[in-house]
Amino acid sequence: MSKAISINCGCEKCTGKYCAKKVSIFSTLQDEQLKEIADMVIHRKYKKGQTIFFEGDVSDKLYIVNRGKIKIFRYTKEGKEQILYILSDGDFIGELSLLKKGKLEFNGEALEDTAICMLTKEDFDRILGDNPNITLKILEVVHDRVVNLEHLVERLSTKDVESRVIGVLLSLAGDFGKEVNGTVELELPLSREEIGNYSGLTRETVSRTLTSMQEEGTIELIGNKKIIIKDIEYLKTTI
Repeated sequence: MSKAISINCGCEKCTGKYCAKKVSIFSTLQDEQLKEIADMVIHRKYKKGQTIFFEGDVSDKLYIVNRGKIKIFRYTKEGKEQILYILSDGDFIGELSLLKKGKLEFNGEALEDTAICMLTKEDFDRILGDNPNITLKILEVVHDRVVNLEHLVERLSTKDVESRVIGVLLSLAGDFGKEVNGTVELELPLSREEIGNYSGLTRETVSRTLTSMQEEGTIELIGNKKIIIKDIEYLKTTI
């Protein structure tokens, strides 16, 4: 794995305060408290395809996405990649490690050039001592992550091929889609193969399914990285 590059150019978007402002668990903090966090933040940036952390690494940091996107994934017993989450600006991972040290149970990889802010557990413990309400915010995030994983397990175990692909599209549309004239335009952060890794399907099956959906008129494919969902409410009724 190539090493990440330290960054701190001095602009607002590269400051720890800017990172902290983006994160839901710090939403109740005042500017002075955010400034204290800024002094603790470690800045790193990663090129597309670089690994940010490995499954089994010591879990002792909070990783905040300042710019870019990362995928969180594990390998199945068969050695196949299974994507769990896609994180973008303001999202974070490692929240449980801030409550108790352990080992990471997933890998993180940059999907595009990405800037990360990190807080160590030692620094976070000092923040938590002064702001115990942050613990409740963390539990809210954990709840949402558990619900998303339950939906993923359900999709992988009980749904047909088209429903699996639709489920991934709806999940990505919720995070990255933009409403335009009654449709949803989705710039895909994933390749066809990675969509397959998210839905438990092969790249070929994903491509065939998307082509079939386009022929049915439910979506429009624009190149390999853009999809227009013509009626997202209809798609929601099909899964």
